[in-house]
Amino acid sequence: MSEIMKIGAEDLFDNPTPRVPVALCLDCSGSMRGVPINELNAGVRMFYQAIDEDEIARFSAEICIVTFGPAELEADFATLDVRPQPPVLSASGNTPMGEAVKLSLDSLEHRKELYKESGVDYYQPWLVLMTDGKPYGGSPEQLNRQIDRVARMVESRKLTVFPIGIGPEADMGTLQRFSPGRSPLRLQGLKFSEFFSWLSKSVSRVSQSTPGDKVTLDFEGIRGWAEL
Repeated sequence: MSEIMKIGAEDLFDNPTPRVPVALCLDCSGSMRGVPINELNAGVRMFYQAIDEDEIARFSAEICIVTFGPAELEADFATLDVRPQPPVLSASGNTPMGEAVKLSLDSLEHRKELYKESGVDYYQPWLVLMTDGKPYGGSPEQLNRQIDRVARMVESRKLTVFPIGIGPEADMGTLQRFSPGRSPLRLQGLKFSEFFSWLSKSVSRVSQSTPGDKVTLDFEGIRGWAEL
Protein backbone atom coordinates (compact mmCIF):
# COMPACT_ATOMS: atom_id res chain seq x y z
CA MET A 1 0.00 0.00 0.00
CA SER A 2 1.27 3.45 -0.83
CA GLU A 3 1.87 6.07 1.85
CA ILE A 4 -1.32 7.89 2.83
CA MET A 5 -0.99 11.62 3.21
CA LYS A 6 -3.68 13.21 5.34
CA ILE A 7 -3.74 16.94 4.81
CA GLY A 8 -5.07 18.81 7.83
CA ALA A 9 -6.88 22.05 8.35
CA GLU A 10 -3.64 24.05 8.25
CA ASP A 11 -3.54 23.61 4.46
CA LEU A 12 -7.04 25.06 4.20
CA PHE A 13 -5.97 28.13 6.17
CA ASP A 14 -2.87 28.58 4.01
CA ASN A 15 -4.86 28.14 0.79
CA PRO A 16 -8.50 29.29 1.19
CA THR A 17 -9.34 28.79 -2.51
CA PRO A 18 -12.77 27.09 -2.97
CA ARG A 19 -12.23 23.36 -3.43
CA VAL A 20 -13.35 20.89 -6.09
CA PRO A 21 -13.25 17.50 -4.31
CA VAL A 22 -12.80 14.56 -6.71
CA ALA A 23 -12.84 10.99 -5.38
CA LEU A 24 -11.45 8.35 -7.74
CA CYS A 25 -12.77 4.92 -6.70
CA LEU A 26 -10.82 2.55 -8.94
CA ASP A 27 -11.05 -1.19 -9.48
CA CYS A 28 -7.53 -2.57 -9.07
CA SER A 29 -8.53 -6.21 -8.60
CA GLY A 30 -6.54 -9.09 -10.03
CA SER A 31 -8.35 -8.94 -13.37
CA MET A 32 -6.74 -5.54 -13.99
CA ARG A 33 -3.21 -6.98 -14.08
CA GLY A 34 -0.95 -6.27 -17.03
CA VAL A 35 -1.92 -3.77 -19.71
CA PRO A 36 -5.13 -2.52 -18.00
CA ILE A 37 -3.41 -1.42 -14.75
CA ASN A 38 -0.54 0.12 -16.74
CA GLU A 39 -3.00 2.13 -18.83
CA LEU A 40 -4.93 3.14 -15.71
CA ASN A 41 -1.72 4.41 -14.07
CA ALA A 42 -0.85 6.34 -17.23
CA GLY A 43 -4.32 7.91 -17.27
CA VAL A 44 -4.14 8.95 -13.61
CA ARG A 45 -0.68 10.48 -14.17
CA MET A 46 -2.06 12.44 -17.13
CA PHE A 47 -4.96 13.64 -14.95
CA TYR A 48 -2.56 14.94 -12.30
CA GLN A 49 -0.34 16.57 -14.90
CA ALA A 50 -3.23 18.35 -16.62
CA ILE A 51 -4.61 19.64 -13.30
CA ASP A 52 -1.13 20.74 -12.24
CA GLU A 53 -0.76 22.80 -15.43
CA ASP A 54 -3.99 24.73 -14.74
CA GLU A 55 -3.15 27.72 -12.51
CA ILE A 56 -6.56 27.71 -10.83
CA ALA A 57 -7.31 23.97 -10.64
CA ARG A 58 -3.86 23.28 -9.16
CA PHE A 59 -4.90 25.07 -5.99
CA SER A 60 -8.60 24.11 -5.97
CA ALA A 61 -8.95 20.50 -7.15
CA GLU A 62 -8.52 18.04 -4.29
CA ILE A 63 -8.03 14.45 -5.39
CA CYS A 64 -8.63 11.33 -3.34
CA ILE A 65 -7.81 7.84 -4.63
CA VAL A 66 -9.44 4.70 -3.23
CA THR A 67 -8.70 1.32 -4.81
CA PHE A 68 -10.30 -2.10 -4.56
CA GLY A 69 -9.47 -4.95 -3.85
CA PRO A 70 -9.02 -4.84 -1.08
CA ALA A 71 -10.51 -1.42 -0.37
CA GLU A 72 -7.64 0.93 0.46
CA LEU A 73 -7.21 4.69 0.75
CA GLU A 74 -4.20 5.25 -1.48
CA ALA A 75 -4.25 9.06 -1.29
CA ASP A 76 -6.45 11.28 0.87
CA PHE A 77 -7.88 14.57 -0.41
CA ALA A 78 -5.18 17.12 -1.25
CA THR A 79 -4.46 19.77 -3.86
CA LEU A 80 -1.60 19.26 -6.29
CA ASP A 81 0.48 22.04 -4.80
CA VAL A 82 0.64 19.78 -1.73
CA ARG A 83 0.83 16.37 -3.43
CA PRO A 84 1.85 16.75 -7.10
CA GLN A 85 2.29 13.04 -7.90
CA PRO A 86 -0.24 10.19 -7.74
CA PRO A 87 0.54 6.85 -6.12
CA VAL A 88 1.51 3.95 -8.38
CA LEU A 89 -1.42 1.53 -8.42
CA SER A 90 -1.06 -2.25 -8.52
CA ALA A 91 -3.63 -4.96 -9.26
CA SER A 92 -4.56 -7.76 -6.86
CA GLY A 93 -7.44 -9.29 -4.92
CA ASN A 94 -11.20 -9.34 -5.38
CA THR A 95 -13.75 -6.59 -6.11
CA PRO A 96 -15.26 -5.30 -2.82
CA MET A 97 -17.01 -2.36 -4.46
CA GLY A 98 -19.32 -1.52 -1.55
CA GLU A 99 -16.45 -1.24 0.91
CA ALA A 100 -14.49 0.97 -1.51
CA VAL A 101 -17.40 3.33 -2.11
CA LYS A 102 -17.96 3.58 1.66
CA LEU A 103 -14.31 4.47 2.19
CA SER A 104 -14.52 7.11 -0.56
CA LEU A 105 -17.64 8.73 0.86
CA ASP A 106 -16.42 8.57 4.47
CA SER A 107 -13.20 10.32 3.39
CA LEU A 108 -15.29 12.92 1.56
CA GLU A 109 -17.51 13.57 4.60
CA HIS A 110 -14.43 14.03 6.79
CA ARG A 111 -12.94 16.49 4.31
CA LYS A 112 -16.19 18.45 4.05
CA GLU A 113 -16.17 18.88 7.84
CA LEU A 114 -12.68 20.38 7.59
CA TYR A 115 -13.89 22.74 4.84
CA LYS A 116 -16.71 23.94 7.08
CA GLU A 117 -14.49 24.31 10.14
CA SER A 118 -11.97 26.31 8.11
CA GLY A 119 -14.56 28.49 6.34
CA VAL A 120 -13.52 27.22 2.90
CA ASP A 121 -16.19 26.99 0.19
CA TYR A 122 -16.42 23.88 -1.96
CA TYR A 123 -18.12 22.78 -5.14
CA GLN A 124 -20.39 19.77 -5.46
CA PRO A 125 -18.09 16.76 -4.96
CA TRP A 126 -17.45 14.21 -7.71
CA LEU A 127 -17.21 10.45 -7.40
CA VAL A 128 -15.65 8.53 -10.29
CA LEU A 129 -16.37 4.80 -9.95
CA MET A 130 -14.53 2.53 -12.41
CA THR A 131 -14.72 -1.28 -12.58
CA ASP A 132 -14.03 -4.07 -15.07
CA GLY A 133 -16.23 -6.69 -13.42
CA LYS A 134 -18.86 -7.52 -10.83
CA PRO A 135 -18.71 -6.81 -7.09
CA TYR A 136 -17.05 -9.84 -5.48
CA GLY A 137 -15.46 -10.50 -2.11
CA GLY A 138 -17.33 -7.84 -0.17
CA SER A 139 -20.61 -7.67 1.73
CA PRO A 140 -23.79 -7.53 -0.42
CA GLU A 141 -25.46 -5.62 2.42
CA GLN A 142 -22.66 -3.05 2.40
CA LEU A 143 -22.97 -2.70 -1.36
CA ASN A 144 -26.70 -2.04 -1.11
CA ARG A 145 -26.20 0.49 1.69
CA GLN A 146 -23.66 2.44 -0.36
CA ILE A 147 -25.83 2.33 -3.48
CA ASP A 148 -28.66 3.88 -1.45
CA ARG A 149 -26.25 6.38 0.11
CA VAL A 150 -24.92 7.54 -3.26
CA ALA A 151 -28.43 7.74 -4.76
CA ARG A 152 -29.61 9.94 -1.86
CA MET A 153 -26.61 12.25 -2.21
CA VAL A 154 -27.10 12.56 -5.97
CA GLU A 155 -30.82 13.24 -5.53
CA SER A 156 -30.13 15.98 -2.97
CA ARG A 157 -27.40 17.44 -5.23
CA LYS A 158 -24.63 16.69 -2.77
CA LEU A 159 -22.69 14.51 -5.22
CA THR A 160 -22.05 14.05 -8.93
CA VAL A 161 -21.24 10.45 -9.80
CA PHE A 162 -19.57 9.10 -12.94
CA PRO A 163 -19.90 5.29 -13.11
CA ILE A 164 -17.55 3.88 -15.78
CA GLY A 165 -17.37 0.27 -16.99
CA ILE A 166 -14.07 -1.14 -18.28
CA GLY A 167 -14.32 -3.88 -20.89
CA PRO A 168 -17.10 -6.33 -21.78
CA GLU A 169 -17.32 -7.96 -18.33
CA ALA A 170 -18.11 -4.76 -16.42
CA ASP A 171 -21.36 -5.04 -14.44
CA MET A 172 -23.25 -2.13 -15.97
CA GLY A 173 -26.39 -3.07 -14.03
CA THR A 174 -24.73 -2.43 -10.68
CA LEU A 175 -23.13 0.77 -11.98
CA GLN A 176 -26.60 1.93 -13.11
CA ARG A 177 -27.89 1.50 -9.55
CA PHE A 178 -25.27 4.00 -8.36
CA SER A 179 -26.54 6.58 -10.85
CA PRO A 180 -30.31 6.24 -11.42
CA GLY A 181 -30.51 9.58 -13.22
CA ARG A 182 -27.56 9.07 -15.58
CA SER A 183 -26.67 5.91 -17.45
CA PRO A 184 -23.20 4.49 -16.77
CA LEU A 185 -20.73 4.67 -19.61
CA ARG A 186 -18.42 1.98 -20.95
CA LEU A 187 -14.84 2.93 -21.78
CA GLN A 188 -13.78 2.47 -25.40
CA GLY A 189 -11.12 -0.22 -25.08
CA LEU A 190 -8.54 1.01 -22.59
CA LYS A 191 -8.89 4.74 -23.29
CA PHE A 192 -8.07 5.77 -19.72
CA SER A 193 -5.91 8.67 -20.87
CA GLU A 194 -8.71 10.06 -23.02
CA PHE A 195 -11.15 9.76 -20.11
CA PHE A 196 -8.84 11.47 -17.62
CA SER A 197 -8.05 14.20 -20.15
CA TRP A 198 -11.80 14.89 -20.41
CA LEU A 199 -12.12 14.76 -16.62
CA SER A 200 -9.29 17.24 -16.08
CA LYS A 201 -10.90 19.72 -18.49
CA SER A 202 -14.22 19.30 -16.67
CA VAL A 203 -12.59 19.92 -13.29
CA SER A 204 -10.82 22.99 -14.67
CA ARG A 205 -14.13 24.34 -15.98
CA VAL A 206 -15.75 23.91 -12.56
CA SER A 207 -12.81 25.49 -10.72
CA GLN A 208 -13.25 28.67 -12.79
CA SER A 209 -16.90 29.05 -11.77
CA THR A 210 -18.50 30.21 -8.52
CA PRO A 211 -19.56 27.59 -5.95
CA GLY A 212 -23.29 26.97 -6.38
CA ASP A 213 -23.33 27.92 -10.06
CA LYS A 214 -24.52 25.32 -12.57
CA VAL A 215 -21.65 24.27 -14.83
CA THR A 216 -22.34 22.63 -18.20
CA LEU A 217 -19.88 19.83 -18.86
CA ASP A 218 -18.46 18.91 -22.25
CA PHE A 219 -20.78 16.03 -23.05
CA GLU A 220 -19.72 16.09 -26.70
CA GLY A 221 -16.20 15.28 -25.55
CA ILE A 222 -17.46 12.02 -24.03
CA ARG A 223 -17.51 10.58 -27.56
CA GLY A 224 -13.72 10.53 -27.47
CA TRP A 225 -13.53 7.86 -24.79
CA ALA A 226 -16.95 6.26 -24.18
CA GLU A 227 -19.06 3.78 -26.11
CA LEU A 228 -22.28 5.62 -26.95
